Amino acid sequence: MKEAIKVLTDKYRDRIIEIRRHLHQNPELSFKEFNTSKYISNILTEFNISHETGIVNTGIVGVINGLDSQSSKVIALRADLDALPISENTGLSFSSVNEGVMHACGHDVHAASLLGTLIVLNELKTKFHGSIKFLFQPGEEELPGGAKLMIENNVLENPKVDRIIGQHVYPDLETGKVGFRSGIYMASADEIYFKVIGKGGHAALPHTFIDTILVTSHIIVALQQIVSRSASPYIPTVLSFGDIVGKGATNVIPDFVSVKGTFRTFDEQWRLEAHSKMIKMAESIAEGMGAICEFEVRRGYPVLTNDKKTTAVAKKAAIDFLGKENVIDLDLRMTAEDFAYYSHEIPSCFYRLGTANKKKNIGGSLHNSKLTIDEDALEIGVGLMSFIALEQLADM
Repeated sequence: MKEAIKVLTDKYRDRIIEIRRHLHQNPELSFKEFNTSKYISNILTEFNISHETGIVNTGIVGVINGLDSQSSKVIALRADLDALPISENTGLSFSSVNEGVMHACGHDVHAASLLGTLIVLNELKTKFHGSIKFLFQPGEEELPGGAKLMIENNVLENPKVDRIIGQHVYPDLETGKVGFRSGIYMASADEIYFKVIGKGGHAALPHTFIDTILVTSHIIVALQQIVSRSASPYIPTVLSFGDIVGKGATNVIPDFVSVKGTFRTFDEQWRLEAHSKMIKMAESIAEGMGAICEFEVRRGYPVLTNDKKTTAVAKKAAIDFLGKENVIDLDLRMTAEDFAYYSHEIPSCFYRLGTANKKKNIGGSLHNSKLTIDEDALEIGVGLMSFIALEQLADM
């Protein structure tokens, strides 16, 4: 099957690149991927691949049945569809035509790779047992996360999914290589919002106002103690604030200050404890200084955990398909992914696809206006995902 997959991947290489370029040139923001969804649906229809549209408005779900379609063995493959609110600055001939919107996280590659994988597996469906379920998911970049909503719409049922696989571009890794990590891999990510309310006034008359700027400063500094003195040194934890707005002046203290930040960690129990500690600390500091603090934690994506057996099967398949020298072990990442929701429901494997090419000056960083992708990675992405899917079915 490995050789058959490689032949078919090569056969459809140009079409897969064409698909990726169309998706890249026509990006859409989270939960607004209407044209993207329609385009993908049309290609699935062209290749006679049965599917259902309109899941969470723009999502697509379908199944390719192999031999013995009544088999209970089901592996799911997932790709995300949304782009980011970033103005592209790559100079590519197929740069985004939608102003201020760009596929700067590689979701165009994910969707094109999954489409290619489905085209390949559809041609091989008389040669494997079990079923391939596929999910084209909206809204990975925006809370509450399309994965959460897809799960609530029962995409892991009918037929019931046994395992799920996700693939993500990795511009730090050269094309031809892939990376895996078993167990905990990516952090939870929560959004922090708080507002300090006091009494504004003339900066030269401190006895007449409640200094919201000073109170906010004390809260921000104190909250870092939760990371340095409350978190276990064995649990990586990050608390960062990236947006502070206090509309005063050199001689004006504002009535209130608003702050936004992010909290990330790798332990769900500690995550909840930290939320409670942050709220209590911020409120008590504000009260002690005569102000009020309105503190909100918006729970984001949970910790992403790769199932040990599912990941072992996928990694072994990658070594067989690409060679041991092209398969690396990944470090923990403080970034987050809504694929984590799937990992809390069923055995999962989320791995990385190398997309950089230093010789061609192709690379960059995710969520950056200059990110470029080596399109040779598409052939690897399609071939490897196809092979991993069949190896997972064979293992069940």
